[in-house]
Amino acid sequence: MLDHRAQFLLKSLIERYIAEGQPVGSRVLSKQTGLELSPATIRNVMADLEELGYIASPHTSAGRVPTPKGYRFFVDSLMVVKPLDVSEIHRLEGELVADRPQQLVSAAAHLVSQLTHFAGVIVTPKRREPSFRHLEFLCLSERRVLLIIVTPEGDVQNRILHTDRPYTQTQLLEATNFFNHHYAGQPFGALRSLLTEELTSLREGIVGLMTAAVDVGSEARDEGDALFVTGEKNLLNADDLASNMGRLRRLFDLFEQKTSLLHLLDAAQKAQGVQLYIGDESGLVPLDECSVVTAPYEIEGQVIGTLGVIGPTRMAYERVIPIVDITAKLLSNALTAQLSDA
Repeated sequence: MLDHRAQFLLKSLIERYIAEGQPVGSRVLSKQTGLELSPATIRNVMADLEELGYIASPHTSAGRVPTPKGYRFFVDSLMVVKPLDVSEIHRLEGELVADRPQQLVSAAAHLVSQLTHFAGVIVTPKRREPSFRHLEFLCLSERRVLLIIVTPEGDVQNRILHTDRPYTQTQLLEATNFFNHHYAGQPFGALRSLLTEELTSLREGIVGLMTAAVDVGSEARDEGDALFVTGEKNLLNADDLASNMGRLRRLFDLFEQKTSLLHLLDAAQKAQGVQLYIGDESGLVPLDECSVVTAPYEIEGQVIGTLGVIGPTRMAYERVIPIVDITAKLLSNALTAQLSDA
């Protein structure tokens, strides 16, 4: 345990370093803190903090910088989170407006990236077996039919069916009504067996159409990856990262490959509330000089994904954490409202 004086000096050192990005010396701390301590006394405390692993001394400077362990103690025990202003919250609410869930999700990632000037990441909901809330057949030409699928999440997907015979609009309406009345909400994969008996009672003319709809619907998927990353270029402006191009290249490779990062964010999703991984706490070597701040988002009380930012360990945690937390909550509200209105 650190005594009060050591905690105060560690807090002052970290806040100064986050603000200016330069190693902090004992003379600077003596002036900044207002404590009636000599630089020599402060140097002794800093030596103790360094021995305990909370700060380190770069080779090129007599000053000290925080270590991941120091940042962790700062965040857990010393930091005071700064709530977002009401005007900032209203701005976020105004930005999180879209017609489709996928657009809301990507908008949230863009927002946290813009507000923090780091990379925004978001894990989209895991896909269940494809199913539909509503579908409709529309005639495009003699042998081309447009299948409109509305997913349970409210997304609209269009598929073109190339048929072996022409269908009248009456036949298409009959097929539409049959699907929506009997099978709305059912997975497409289960419809093949369910339709076996039903199709015998239908007029043979639409049997082929129904079978084609099930085949195409079973292949329906959300466009895009399970992990969406935006604002990576912001990290090129982070001196702490950009000074080492090899490290930066490994970080961008991580964004491109996505699998390892997806495992980390999936683990964060299973935890409660905001999660923070500082340096090697992530278990991913490319993130050893980074911090990852995440928060879950949900629909109607059920967690469905994770929103977060990735930036250098030298970040204004007291501001970044509430940005991610509030944006995730507002995204949850927007998705739930969208589902209710659909």
